[in-house]
Amino acid sequence: MEPVLAQTKKSVLRSPFVIQLLLIMFGVEFVKGALLISVLPVYMESALGLSAYVIGWALACQYIGDNVLRSPLGFIIDRIGYRLVMLTGVLLTLLSVIIMAVSDQAGWLMLACALLGLGTSPLWPCVITGATAVSGYEASGIIMSVVYMAWLTGVGCGPIVINFFIIQSFTPAFILLLAFMAVVLFVALFLPGRSRKTASEEGTAQAPGTQVNKAVQEASAAAEGDKQSHRGVLRLFAAYLDRVRRTVKASRLLYPAMFAQTFALGLLIPVLTLFARNVLLLSPQEYSLYLTAGGAVTVLGLIPVGKWVDRVGTARFLHAGFLVTAISLPLLGFVRDAKLALIVIAVIGLGYACIIPAWNALIAYAIPKEERGAVWGFFLTIEGAGTVLGSILSGKMWDYLGPHAPFMISGIVLFILFVLHLFISHRRPVMVR
Repeated sequence: MEPVLAQTKKSVLRSPFVIQLLLIMFGVEFVKGALLISVLPVYMESALGLSAYVIGWALACQYIGDNVLRSPLGFIIDRIGYRLVMLTGVLLTLLSVIIMAVSDQAGWLMLACALLGLGTSPLWPCVITGATAVSGYEASGIIMSVVYMAWLTGVGCGPIVINFFIIQSFTPAFILLLAFMAVVLFVALFLPGRSRKTASEEGTAQAPGTQVNKAVQEASAAAEGDKQSHRGVLRLFAAYLDRVRRTVKASRLLYPAMFAQTFALGLLIPVLTLFARNVLLLSPQEYSLYLTAGGAVTVLGLIPVGKWVDRVGTARFLHAGFLVTAISLPLLGFVRDAKLALIVIAVIGLGYACIIPAWNALIAYAIPKEERGAVWGFFLTIEGAGTVLGSILSGKMWDYLGPHAPFMISGIVLFILFVLHLFISHRRPVMVR
């Protein structure tokens, strides 16, 4: 069994389709990370004089745009494939970068952030649906580690690299970002036009009595007499998601847990750069080194943790990761010494190295094979809602409660998540063993 599993993992990582998805993930997240973490917060605070609360709302516009289409996009991917969906998103992202490059008005920047969110919304449904379809459950941990490595590398390298292009103006930085988007557009042109499925999935999808297919057939029959009206489409979609919801193999506690996990992260995103510049008094180059330290610890830990998740389950890694981050994040909020902050950041990176592959392997197990796109989209919508609310409240906490507040609340939420996971793991012994 072990040689077969090892061969499966190697074939997954060598798949041209998976490589395409990872390249797109890296490129888009490079641009997105550079804009959200390094470029926009500094520009909006220094050049426009906006408060942390307004900056949080601007970033929330991006997350709202990213989140609002995730569920229907999963549904669409299942029907028309990856290429058209991803190309549309890439073009919208390119447009948003162009608007940011030529405008210095807050309203236009808000619009550009919303377009950035709409443009990047197909990314996660496409990448996760495609990657897990190729890998199957046997290699879910390792494929999630690789996907998140591409994400973390992109979102980490973006802010680090872009700081060296912001010298006297932002023009060189935007030229670099536009070049990255051009490469992403080229790669997206070669994505398959139809959904990618494994042989086992095709057999499952064609098997008589499959609950989801039965639901689609029933809803299609009900909508047949109403073809010319949007009601038929809405009825089909509603029945489809309702049946998918019934087939999801998950504790109900998983839904608030998904929200809490991204809410804790959303609290940190708008204030990380402000904390580094205004509290730790780091230069852009020093901030890049700190991001590199935390990101490197996380990235280097993803592959080994992903392999162990496939062997021993998710519970131990999630217990450890939630506790480590729940303790270290509030500590970071009160640290004022730059060297001590670097150590705490490395510990946080280690905690997330335990959380990321285990958490997403846990979610992947709960999703039925035959409707990955729609269910991943639904789950990502829940997670995106947490990021939106976290981003909005983060700036308000910073302005009224102090720089430590977002870090403190984020740690408390992660401890609550640790408690929730105790109940989830108790109810799902097969997955978390």
